[in-house]
Amino acid sequence: MLSKNQVRFIRGLRLKKNRKSQGLFLAEGKKVVDELLHSDFQLDKLFHTEDYVPPESATAQEVSINELKSLSSFATPNQVLGVFRIPESEPVVETGIALALDDVNDPGNLGTIIRLCDWFDIPQILCSLNTVDCYNPKVVQASMGSLSRVRMNYLDLSDYLSQTNRSVYGTFTEGDSLYSTTFEKDAVLVMGNEANGISEEVRKWITKEVSIPQFGKSKSTESLNVAMATAIFLSELRR
Repeated sequence: MLSKNQVRFIRGLRLKKNRKSQGLFLAEGKKVVDELLHSDFQLDKLFHTEDYVPPESATAQEVSINELKSLSSFATPNQVLGVFRIPESEPVVETGIALALDDVNDPGNLGTIIRLCDWFDIPQILCSLNTVDCYNPKVVQASMGSLSRVRMNYLDLSDYLSQTNRSVYGTFTEGDSLYSTTFEKDAVLVMGNEANGISEEVRKWITKEVSIPQFGKSKSTESLNVAMATAIFLSELRR
């Protein structure tokens, strides 16, 4: 049986301030939990139903489906919930391609972007301090385990870009066509906020502005979702 304190503690990890103070985050569902168990992330504890078989080395507690539901942030919990330790932040690598996010707010977008970086072998994401927390349960779920293979750095993005020696490409609705741009091998690609795009503070450090040309005849589509735009940019970059 779960105690009230256990339920309160685990549910509290949905909040960023509690994740930060405890150094722990939640992962839910067999796919995501199994990916993290086979990564460098350190497990604190598993809570699972009888149809999930935890690793012998794991600290685990079997719970009923109703108890798992009381812990879950999702309407339909899936077999297992894991509590993992948040790793120490690693230094920024100053070579190769990095993706930078300027205040991306939607957890689903960030989780999808992490998966895209994993797919296209972009090993590092540089997040502004106001970008959604990558250990938010919805981000962890949307990343589908790719969080274990992409380095996440939160920093003062404007300050970092002012000092880096890499070329800095920024994505705008107006700019040179992505399809006629040759990217440097050491570069930072900046994606902006869902509503406001790239901030003026960050824009001043961008060395080349690029865009996805709009081919629709009506030209009435306002903009692309940031995760969708990231997929297009990364695909062309790798091509």
